[in-house]
Amino acid sequence: MPSRTSSTDPLARDAEWWRGAVIYQVYPRSFADSDGDGVGDLPGVTARLGHLVDLGVDAVWLSPFYRSPQADAGYDVSDHCDVDPLFGTLADVDELVDTAHGMGLRVIVDLVPNHTSDEHPWFRAALAGGPGSAARARYLFRDGRGPEGGQPPNNWRSVFSGPAWTRVTEPDGSPGQWYLHLFDSTQPDLDWSNPDVHAAFERILHFWLQRGVDGFRVDVARGLVKAAGLPDHPPELQLSSREAPDGTRSPLFDQPGVHDVYRRWRTVLDGYPGRRILVAEAHVEPPERLARYVRPDEMHQAFNFEFLDTPYDAAAVRSVVERSYAAYGAVGATTTWVLNNHDDVRHVSRFGLPVGTPTDGGIGPRDPQPDLVVGARRARAASMLMLALPGCAYLYQGEELGLPEHTTIPDEDRQDPTFARSGGTLAGRDGARVPIPWAADAPAYGFSPNGRSWLPQPATWGPYAVDVQHEDPASTLALYRRALRLRRTHRLGTGELVWLEDPNPAVVTFGVGDVVVRSNFGESPVPLPDVPVLLSSDPVREGHLPGYATAWLAKSPPEAESVVSPS
Repeated sequence: MPSRTSSTDPLARDAEWWRGAVIYQVYPRSFADSDGDGVGDLPGVTARLGHLVDLGVDAVWLSPFYRSPQADAGYDVSDHCDVDPLFGTLADVDELVDTAHGMGLRVIVDLVPNHTSDEHPWFRAALAGGPGSAARARYLFRDGRGPEGGQPPNNWRSVFSGPAWTRVTEPDGSPGQWYLHLFDSTQPDLDWSNPDVHAAFERILHFWLQRGVDGFRVDVARGLVKAAGLPDHPPELQLSSREAPDGTRSPLFDQPGVHDVYRRWRTVLDGYPGRRILVAEAHVEPPERLARYVRPDEMHQAFNFEFLDTPYDAAAVRSVVERSYAAYGAVGATTTWVLNNHDDVRHVSRFGLPVGTPTDGGIGPRDPQPDLVVGARRARAASMLMLALPGCAYLYQGEELGLPEHTTIPDEDRQDPTFARSGGTLAGRDGARVPIPWAADAPAYGFSPNGRSWLPQPATWGPYAVDVQHEDPASTLALYRRALRLRRTHRLGTGELVWLEDPNPAVVTFGVGDVVVRSNFGESPVPLPDVPVLLSSDPVREGHLPGYATAWLAKSPPEAESVVSPS
């Protein structure tokens, strides 16, 4: 089919738009439900795009809406080129893309290339085909170890807890081979050494690019290629992409072969008008290795998870910003900044716990509960610091409302496979995925027309609703709107960061263009220079910035300590 975006489209003429953009993540099942089944859908997203325009973002990223049994909220895909009826139809995608483009918003969609659903036609054929079949060669099937192959092929563990291997029953009824799944057992990993897999995903790229999407966020971008021979995981390494002191790396992630995949994809995208982009979801450390994903002939962006994971501490934040600029700048790329997404505890709740408290497994009702007053202040301050940094900023739906994590979801209502696979020891990710509130006094806070909601919403969320905050100039929503407007006016996303000396170790100060940013990570107020305050996360009183607050100031000429370019 012909491309739905022409070279005369005004969006297509904005070169390298992503470098300083603000991109808003929509998790469709929790954004807006148009038909009352309790699950958000694409028509619901289209109907609410005006909220994103009012907020002031440049693009929307949609989490998966593909055909799927929904064992992992759509990240178990059974057809990459169709829409699950739960979310709508292909016509609904077209309407969403056209409406967004008409409003000046670009649309990025999720791509899930590491694995498929176990209900994908390919995997069904692999089960039926048996050992040695061409169908089975598209996945990572292996014989087991030990007597009669009764043990998994290696010691790999699933990211979702438990073994990374599941044994199948062969067509003749006998115990058979094992297949690899780095995530849930319903998500078998593809074998990216197979040409069939490469060809299929290039067709998938063309399918969505021709429908007018502006790019792809690539799920598990670090994981497509595994180490040759699938060796045991070194016991001294965590299940991650970090290096051991001797340079040893995980055989599961960040193998050199992934870069060949993305070079081929970049060629595909460069053949379309409008500067379509690739965004890597890659938990890779150190930042110098992550930067390899955004070399000039590979991806355009990679999520900066090190920034997201940094504790609320002045020295730690400055350090990660410096390292990020150095690593990305070395390859001519701009960094991304992100504090929230559908896989991590919302930053209002993270920052409401003692600094450094791990939250990788989520927060449940039996875990220590965050101080939401402190968390909200720190979160607003951190968001203002982030939105002033040159580079691309990502926001997650509800972040602009100051939503906290829903930490008291009953066990029987949890749906994240992490919770089940861990035997309930990990709360999982459901708390960040609860449908967001639009109207304080409406059923399901306006998420659905009849009060249905696929995850329960807290009874305390009325004050967070969009309609309430829209009328309150001191609300978090009002703060985000003003910050994004000022970010655009002062061109902060494409500016140059200049570190400024500050005698207080709890304060981070820097300049970008004609704006000075001062962020107070301590509890006590700190004095501000006698210059106009453009915006502050909490009110400035008697010339002092409160604790846990950030202010944007009109620039005065203090002595610069060092200069860092964003690209």
